[in-house]
Amino acid sequence: MTLKHEIAHVGHVELLTPEPEKSLWFFTRVMGLTENGAEGDSVYLRTWDDYEHHTLKLTAHTTSGIRRTGLRASSQEALDRRVRAIEDAGLGIGWRDGDPGIGPTYVFRDPDGHELEIYWESEWYEAPPELAPSLKNQAQAYPAMGVCVRRLDHVNFLAAEVEPSTDFLRDVLGGHPTEQIRLDDGTIAGRWVTFTNKSYDLVYTRDRTGGNGRLHHIAFATDTREDILRAADIFLDNGVFIETGPHKHAIQQTFFLYVYEPGGNRVELCNPGARLVLAPDWKTITWTEAERAKGQAWGLQTIESFHTHGTPPVP
Repeated sequence: MTLKHEIAHVGHVELLTPEPEKSLWFFTRVMGLTENGAEGDSVYLRTWDDYEHHTLKLTAHTTSGIRRTGLRASSQEALDRRVRAIEDAGLGIGWRDGDPGIGPTYVFRDPDGHELEIYWESEWYEAPPELAPSLKNQAQAYPAMGVCVRRLDHVNFLAAEVEPSTDFLRDVLGGHPTEQIRLDDGTIAGRWVTFTNKSYDLVYTRDRTGGNGRLHHIAFATDTREDILRAADIFLDNGVFIETGPHKHAIQQTFFLYVYEPGGNRVELCNPGARLVLAPDWKTITWTEAERAKGQAWGLQTIESFHTHGTPPVP
């Protein structure tokens, strides 16, 4: 039995913020997510085309960062197989009751210490009358507020070493590395991994602080490049700090814009165009240190903070 497609997709993330009210304002009023319940110090938010209960769990905390990333398995049998493989790898934490809308959940860590969870049972979202879409193949009506991001696209983790965690994704979870950066000394400084026909779902890049378990960014997809250009003006009008972009990445060809939400976490708006990885035998593309030194696709140099800013912050 093939290991591929045992993970259906990245389902949701739990983001930590020391500024819960301001972060909630950012994700609802500026980004256009819809609130779908609250519990304790957490608020559950969803993008308009997400079929599950929530896309983002926003949790008040003493600092910023990512607590957990949720992966949905492709079946109950796939869940059981991946849990056994995770336990065999010695990285399991154990079963938990899932968050609202999510069934039994198995929590584990990658080799760098990031916490993830895998689940199968999932409650499909049913929009209330005021959010009901006209098109029955859409989860909820277009919110027409702020940027109106469509879905969670990917998560980019920082790691002290890239290879152990991406090898874990490949060998234990069935991910496929599509692109990577290899430095002159042979070190893999970044690797992009997919579970689907998208070109990437999870990314690991080297943490220059040597720390473990930190976040580089979470990314939301827009319908078009023009949405990202419009978003830049929305961010400007709302006093949101724009770090870099709009521009186009050379790696993966993604059109991008990076901002910091009020809690300090980096958020990307991305549009990969129509680019998919359909080849079942796709060979990993390797970029050299010299090629990366050229900057982004159209010559924009990567700014220094892109290599140094991560959450939670370190001295």
